[in-house]
Amino acid sequence: MAKDPKAGSPSAQSSRGKVDRKGKAAKAKRAKGQRFERWKQIVAAYKITRQRDRTLPLWMTLGFFGALGPILLLLTLIGVPIFIGIPTAVLFGVLGLMIIFGRRAQKAAFGQVEGQPGAAFWVLQNMRGDWRLTQGVQVNAQLDAVHRVLGRPGVVLVGEGQPHRVRGMMAQEKKRVARIAGDTPIYDVLIGDGDGEVPIRRLNTHLVKLPRNLSQAQVNVMEKRLAALGGTKAPPLPKGPMPTRARMAGLERTLRRR
Repeated sequence: MAKDPKAGSPSAQSSRGKVDRKGKAAKAKRAKGQRFERWKQIVAAYKITRQRDRTLPLWMTLGFFGALGPILLLLTLIGVPIFIGIPTAVLFGVLGLMIIFGRRAQKAAFGQVEGQPGAAFWVLQNMRGDWRLTQGVQVNAQLDAVHRVLGRPGVVLVGEGQPHRVRGMMAQEKKRVARIAGDTPIYDVLIGDGDGEVPIRRLNTHLVKLPRNLSQAQVNVMEKRLAALGGTKAPPLPKGPMPTRARMAGLERTLRRR
């Protein structure tokens, strides 16, 4: 097979070099844009959390020095040179600061959405991992709702609202799912702070700790069965918590009309 004489020519190599440089430049530009976007998100999260948590700067300062001090002391005691010890301790201080910030931001976010319609689904859709979510498979006029979650543990029914109403809705949905679930486990999770209930701030942890009963292939098969089962004809809840009573009252009126 004859080779193209132009392929190894200086002009061809120069063209390939230009393409490679342009590709690297574009990749570097995208990476820089992503870093900038992350910092914007962090700053925005700090401002929002600061409005709800006035003690945030104090806690972050304590987190910084609480990590920096012991690390610097330890490195000094074991004979690490000061020009290495100080930067290392500062890095640990920044790490401690960010951990405190993340936890306080999460606490503030949960405090903002707790008890509001759509809060449980807001938590579910922000979970990491392969979770197949169906919002509002059961919804009533008071905005009590049951959401269906499919994952490696099986089918999880997550109910939010008044417990005495939601339990009946969850039992109804469990009967529907059980008809096509076969041996697939079905879990009930009722959001709340009472006995047998799961606080909204612990919903993520609770689901992650459930045993993995299904393989990925079984999850895919179960998803098709649930799609055939369908959901209710009730109007869906908003994609997240509703922060004001006025908006909630408006949606309640819409649900009652339907």
